[in-house]
Amino acid sequence: MLQLLDFAGIYFRAFHAVPGSTVGPHGRPTNAVRGALDITARVVADTRPSRLVACLDLDWRPAWRVELLPSYKAHRVERLGAGDAPDVEQMPDELTPQIPVLLDVIAAIGIASAGAEQCEADDVIATLASNERVDPVEVVTGDRDLMQLADDTPPGVRIRYIGAGMSKQVVLDAAGVHRKYGVPATGYADYATLRGDPSDGLPGVPGVGDKTAAALIGSYGNIDAMLTAAGDPASAMASGPRRKLLAAADYLAAAPAVVAVRRDAEVLLSGPDAVPGKVFDRPRLDALVAEHGLAGPVERLLRALGITG
Repeated sequence: MLQLLDFAGIYFRAFHAVPGSTVGPHGRPTNAVRGALDITARVVADTRPSRLVACLDLDWRPAWRVELLPSYKAHRVERLGAGDAPDVEQMPDELTPQIPVLLDVIAAIGIASAGAEQCEADDVIATLASNERVDPVEVVTGDRDLMQLADDTPPGVRIRYIGAGMSKQVVLDAAGVHRKYGVPATGYADYATLRGDPSDGLPGVPGVGDKTAAALIGSYGNIDAMLTAAGDPASAMASGPRRKLLAAADYLAAAPAVVAVRRDAEVLLSGPDAVPGKVFDRPRLDALVAEHGLAGPVERLLRALGITG
């Protein structure tokens, strides 16, 4: 199995789940590092993948998505200046210095990471999953938008959703996505577009919630077909959905391409994606463990990976 980790989502989740009072020997916070390593150990131990990749955001708010939909993640922007000043993601001060430490630890262990210019981790995951022809794929994420990747066609892609917490994680194949949300995985991006997602700055169509979105997809298949029907006075579309869709036509013309993940990103891997059979750089790992007090989580991750000694 190829296991793809939505690593940015994992360390954000860990930061908020593990108490901020968790610090290393020098008093610096390590809650995100420790939590992310433990989440990784948990999912690896559950599935025993043969291949493992930590997928990263090299661009958390790509310009091409913002050009299509200016509200995309706009509420997360830390305004440092006016005009053409670059967008910087709002991030807790205690988290920022932990990210390089976490990436150094997984690199020293020998876990591959991957990213792509002008792409989010979702696009990296989508590209790797869509191009895999040998091993079944499991995507580990707390982002429901990645439900669009579930695919029961061999070798298959399933989603391990951890958004409700590790104790409530669920694993969904394409059939499972359909049962849970009432839409096929191939229609999930349009479903998310219709109902909206405030966490991503997607307003959705006012008055269209989960049930209405699922019903519209069930009847028309995709947003293009819905808009065609809404604009056709002779169609059988009810007046309520028709009015709501037409009022949101500009949004619906742009948002689907924002929500849909890219499957053609130019992904760069840091190294082989095989689960390491031994620690890649033991002196470096030992130094990081000592400096940041990470003996417990590192040992748990090594054990999950099957690395001893």
